[in-house]
Amino acid sequence: MDIRRDKYLNELIIRKHNGMVKIITGLRRSGKSYLLNVFFYQHLLSCGVDETHIIKFAFDSADDLAIIGEDLVELKKQKKKVDPNKFMEYIKDRLLDNEQYYFLLDEIQELDAFESVLNGYLRKGNIDIYVTGSNSKFLSSDILTEFEDRGDEIHVFPLIFSEYYNAFSFSKEEAFEMYSVYGGLPLQAMMSTDSQKTKYLNSLIEKTYLKDIIDRNDLKSDNDIGELLDVVASGIGGLVSTSKLESTFKSMKKSGITRATIDKYVGFFKDSFLISQSLRYDIKGRKYIGAPYKLYFEDIGLRNARIGFRQIESNHIMENIIYNELRYRGFNVDVGVVESREMKDGIVERINYEVDFVATLGSKKYYIQSAYEISDEEKWDKETKSFDKIDDSFKKIVVVKNPVVPRHDEKGYLIIGIFDFLLDDSSLEK
Repeated sequence: MDIRRDKYLNELIIRKHNGMVKIITGLRRSGKSYLLNVFFYQHLLSCGVDETHIIKFAFDSADDLAIIGEDLVELKKQKKKVDPNKFMEYIKDRLLDNEQYYFLLDEIQELDAFESVLNGYLRKGNIDIYVTGSNSKFLSSDILTEFEDRGDEIHVFPLIFSEYYNAFSFSKEEAFEMYSVYGGLPLQAMMSTDSQKTKYLNSLIEKTYLKDIIDRNDLKSDNDIGELLDVVASGIGGLVSTSKLESTFKSMKKSGITRATIDKYVGFFKDSFLISQSLRYDIKGRKYIGAPYKLYFEDIGLRNARIGFRQIESNHIMENIIYNELRYRGFNVDVGVVESREMKDGIVERINYEVDFVATLGSKKYYIQSAYEISDEEKWDKETKSFDKIDDSFKKIVVVKNPVVPRHDEKGYLIIGIFDFLLDDSSLEK
């Protein structure tokens, strides 16, 4: 069964022959390789490209590496990268004429000096390059400089809810319940039983993601970093800081892990695309505040697996899903803070109100609250209090779990149900 990823396929198609390296990034097992080697490969064939002019190579494939005389097991044991000379010799034998060639290269970060190798191929006018990578350091400023600003990123998320819902015959409610527990990793989504899904996600988090982070960063043990991931998983949707995480470790884990180490480990999680960070933004002051911040999981199923599927808090999970949807749509997403001076017991106090998300894309900006349930007018007033303190004209939206007819209140605030929000690309424009 193929789950279509048309958005990403179209992003690759419109970038064809643009003189840049098309870099497909994202969490491991999110569908990057399938997008490149199946969907995009089929597109090229449908356009009449001869298959001998499409060169596919995966740097984490034992079979592909054997072709160029490399041994995957030995490379892993010795923590070595693939020899670029062997790869370039292989490529040299495949370039038979001056016609257009397409390189589809998987896990390019496993090739030593890959920046210089790709930069060299960019200088050949008849080679169009597409690569995947599973670590964000792969896109550091040094690499982009090496590419002479000719690197073009396409970030692939696990299935968002609309992709998941459209692929299966569940009702909206059933699909959201499944998605909220098991997330959107494509292979997991196609498994038929809860036990299969649970086993797969548990294995991934332990044997793939954490192991990859530990190996990549030469860590001696997985104890502290694993426990930190537990703490992060338990606290999605809440404000955290390095000092708060340090205190949690001291009180709950009886660990003396330092703030510097915590910062480093959080960085490792972000680099692997396992989590992402949303910074606090002062709406009136138009500036970033820094700590505290929020951390969200790229896939909610991995978050739930990490804590044994025990803390399934519907409100925080919905918030994480909304956050990922906004990022999928291309928005930069911050946590909004709006300060208000209010009189209390004859004393003027500074009170900070939070806006769950400030979503920005070019000149567009939306203030969004995730409210699992609005049971009465008092709850509505509480959820929209922060909106009342914002004095600009950008749209203000409350997303609720229960189905509602999208409508505006007397202040112009839009209330919309979660299904309308997730299944309609233009939902923010209502």
